[in-house]
Amino acid sequence: MRLTPHHAFLVRQLLALGARIRDAVLASRRRAPERLRGSRGQGPGDTIYGVDRVAEAVLVEFLEREVAPRLPCVVTAEGLGATGTRVFPAGLAEDRAPVRLLIDPIDGSRVLMYDKRSAWVLAAAAPNRGPDTTLRDVEVAVQVEIPTVKQTRADLLWAVRGRGARARRVDLATGRACAWTPRPSRARTPRGGFAAIARLFPGARGLLGELDDELMRRVAGPEREGKALVFEDQYLSNGGQLYELVAGHDRFVADLRAVLRRARVPGAPGLAPHPYDLCTELIAREAGAVVVDARGRPLRAPFAVDHDVDFVGYANPALRRAMEPALHAVLRKRGLM
Repeated sequence: MRLTPHHAFLVRQLLALGARIRDAVLASRRRAPERLRGSRGQGPGDTIYGVDRVAEAVLVEFLEREVAPRLPCVVTAEGLGATGTRVFPAGLAEDRAPVRLLIDPIDGSRVLMYDKRSAWVLAAAAPNRGPDTTLRDVEVAVQVEIPTVKQTRADLLWAVRGRGARARRVDLATGRACAWTPRPSRARTPRGGFAAIARLFPGARGLLGELDDELMRRVAGPEREGKALVFEDQYLSNGGQLYELVAGHDRFVADLRAVLRRARVPGAPGLAPHPYDLCTELIAREAGAVVVDARGRPLRAPFAVDHDVDFVGYANPALRRAMEPALHAVLRKRGLM
């Protein structure tokens, strides 16, 4: 079963959901920013903060009022109880809903809480295949920016499988929007651009740095005195990392924390990406980028809140051909592949 009859409805509603969460978070930050930074408990996949609670309240109300009456759905997201999955409308059997949604109400809570950088509302829709539904089944993806206080504009991106990626930039004061075209870099080398393996939390940062250094030496050559060949940007948001790829800012990004955790590397990070952190990777692929796992395979993680995911993003296929063999060699050298 495909979602074709529902594509337009899902794009429209998920964009509206993202905008509503964005506006609620911005309003809460203006009223009492300090309340958004406190921990509100531990969810099945990550720590929950005050800012997350604001987003989750909007999420549930929107699904109940705006989506479920027309399109019943099974929703997986942080903040939906112990399992992270709930059926809308309540009481409907899970197998009666035609659609499954995977949502991260705020990806990048930590950077947003301190007004360091934008966070993102991430949402994806797939035909309901029960527990077998994976990221590879996603047919609609939407990504909405929650900007910092000083920003006056925010981006919205979306994609329908096979139809390309689209984007708008909204003036938050006037509501006016202008379209822009997602266009990843066409460079064939990371040399002269931004490329990095993520090192976001304490835990095996030394090893991740070694992997990054050796990879860049193999594909860009040795650093020379007074001249840096490759730059890095550690964005504490997987959705944000994918945005930087789609917008043409970054050429390569990889998050290998799950690889280290599966290999039981001593001191491996205590937290890795989950499927909802990467649910909008369809947008990057529809824009022309390549997003795969560390072995070079399509992402097939289940719609779940407690599953670790690794990913590698290349701005274009030529860059993948130039970098992937070197990445695999570096991982094999350390017994990680």
